Amino acid sequence: MRICIYEDRLTDQLEPLTATRPASELLCGLDSLGAKQSRHFAAEAVGFLGRSAIAATLRERDPLSPANDPAWLRAAPTILVNSRWLPPAPAGVRLAPATRRLFASGPAAGLCDGEIAFAVLDTRRLQSIAPNTVGDALADLVQSLPASEAGGHMIARPWDLVRLNPGQLDADFAAIRHASEVGHHPNGFSLVGPADRLFVHPTAKIDPFVVADTTKGSVWIGPDCVITAFTRLEGPCAIGAGTHLLGAKIRGGATLGPQCRIGGEVECSIVQGHSNKYHDGFLGHSYLGEWVNLAAGTITGDLRFDYRAIAMKRGEESIPTGEMKLGAVVGDHVRTGLGVLLDCGTTLYPFSQILPTGTLAPREVSGFTRYGPDGLKPIVDVEAALRSSAIAMGRRGRQLTPALAALYRGLAPTGDARTLPLPPIMDVRKSA
Repeated sequence: MRICIYEDRLTDQLEPLTATRPASELLCGLDSLGAKQSRHFAAEAVGFLGRSAIAATLRERDPLSPANDPAWLRAAPTILVNSRWLPPAPAGVRLAPATRRLFASGPAAGLCDGEIAFAVLDTRRLQSIAPNTVGDALADLVQSLPASEAGGHMIARPWDLVRLNPGQLDADFAAIRHASEVGHHPNGFSLVGPADRLFVHPTAKIDPFVVADTTKGSVWIGPDCVITAFTRLEGPCAIGAGTHLLGAKIRGGATLGPQCRIGGEVECSIVQGHSNKYHDGFLGHSYLGEWVNLAAGTITGDLRFDYRAIAMKRGEESIPTGEMKLGAVVGDHVRTGLGVLLDCGTTLYPFSQILPTGTLAPREVSGFTRYGPDGLKPIVDVEAALRSSAIAMGRRGRQLTPALAALYRGLAPTGDARTLPLPPIMDVRKSA
């Protein structure tokens, strides 16, 4: 079965997270929205329709990826899936046989929260679909298609992912786990609660005096994790592949993506991956992108002192969230200094830098902007910022590729991806 994940006009409401990736790569539960969509439809081939800069990074990552490829899209009947759709739980293989009947029934649409979750289209109807107009074209097409409720959730804002994460962790655990794999753990590892809610990958390295508490939810520890003594894991939570926990307190509702370095306290937060919070400090009800570095003592507030619902700033607009607890939404390559204080409902855009001032940082900081004792100032040397990020990526075995560098430059206020040269990529293994 073929699916093509598409971006609609509301994808930008998930910024700063979607400034550097498709919404389908955002995490909720054990894995991404796109992974759940693929499992839901038992997809054998997955394409992408959306922003040209994002499509370029996907093709660079996988040259065979059918990203913004009209010939591939129109070659056979395909299910177009909204990148913001979180399929209903369980999103496991047990749902796949039912979805195969979609093609047999002819073109149809699935709706969620009044929006298009997916549309099953034949090759004739696919002729009108293009990356820049897919949302409008589908809105017209579904008027003539039989529609049914798809279930699940349509992700409208970043805090939707944070709110849904605890329940999605347990739903994913139930859908993906195998009975023979749960409950096993190394000697010296303390388990509080049911053993069938614990998964520890055989390659994980765990010190004695580590505690997992599954009384309120599942605990998932992925491959090649390193967990040092005096770490406590409270379910539901998930620790991604290759992530290191250093005497950390991981509270319920936390998803930590791959290759993170985490210490201190984390509660009900999502970290996309490859980010550092090595030292003490609190991260609560927040979503961090990739390559973020929170210096020692960085603290996020996630509860107003008057217990009122938190609003998020977006330019001159104040967006009510309806959430009593909400911390920070942080884009890729953001860095904080020692002891930085982030207020409830803070938004930090990619490549922003926050220095300590002894008071709360602004609740919104634009991309490629530095905040410190002298106030807000633009980062004018974009190439220096990219070189620094290339070094950080190299330390995790990743490269700042040409398409990704072009995407980042396009986010800078004066960035021009067509003319600026790619910064040299340093081999930190040789320079170390």
